[in-house]
Amino acid sequence: MEKITNFFKSFLLIELVRGLAQTGKHLFSHKITVQYPEEKTPQSYRFRGLHAQRRYANGEERCIGCKLCEAVCPALAIKIEVAERGDGTRRTTQYDIDLTKCIFCGFCEESCPVDAIVETRILEYHGEKRGDLYYTKEMLLAVGDKYEEQIAKDRAADAKYR
Repeated sequence: MEKITNFFKSFLLIELVRGLAQTGKHLFSHKITVQYPEEKTPQSYRFRGLHAQRRYANGEERCIGCKLCEAVCPALAIKIEVAERGDGTRRTTQYDIDLTKCIFCGFCEESCPVDAIVETRILEYHGEKRGDLYYTKEMLLAVGDKYEEQIAKDRAADAKYR
């Protein structure tokens, strides 16, 4: 009996009719479309976009050169070189992130003990060639300086969950 039922189902194209019925059901319903460049969807304060390095209020960079972010990066996208300064503190001489390798997992941000490296809400950036997406320490600090107010607000909103 099952063979006969399967024959009639395939002969009458029951699956096709069900699919067309589903399409027809949604054909005249209200569509929700965001006209992207003009309209933007709301973002979470935990959105992980372009990386930035932060500074302290006195203007000194936060990164202490512990290399935890480099060690925890699964894509090996971060390269750090550290030197000791005259006052005995360690600071980075080179801090590079290759965004073509980065998978934006946020491990670097989570591992940083001083909140030096963060991922901002910036998602609209591009590179004409591969080298444009290789961010150096100066470029990361510039991004951090430009968006520090937004970064601080996002960090404050997320503080109770850390």
